[in-house]
Amino acid sequence: MGPDIKTEKAENFAVKIISLFKFLIHEKQETVMSKQLLRAGTSVGANITEANFAESRADFIHKLGIAQKECAETAYWLKLLYRSGYINQLQYGSFVNEAYELLKILSAIITKSKSR
Repeated sequence: MGPDIKTEKAENFAVKIISLFKFLIHEKQETVMSKQLLRAGTSVGANITEANFAESRADFIHKLGIAQKECAETAYWLKLLYRSGYINQLQYGSFVNEAYELLKILSAIITKSKSR
């Protein structure tokens, strides 16, 4: 069985976050916010993967809730990086749109899972 849409999107997002991290470290010499961004941005997929192997519905919802929080935190770091001039508007828009798309997917799955 291949990855589902939430897992695939989170993995693709993490790979892009890793590339952005490398850019920030090497080109912009920014180390503090970029490390926070890397941690939060890659944690989304890790928590989704954990949710996929949850022991119960409550565990599944909890893990996706953590993924949702990490995704929101990623959007926060992206906003700070943009507002402080480390990334441009195009970079910010692209990344934050992906983060919000992931947030919508996670929110829909959590809401559906809670109603079952």
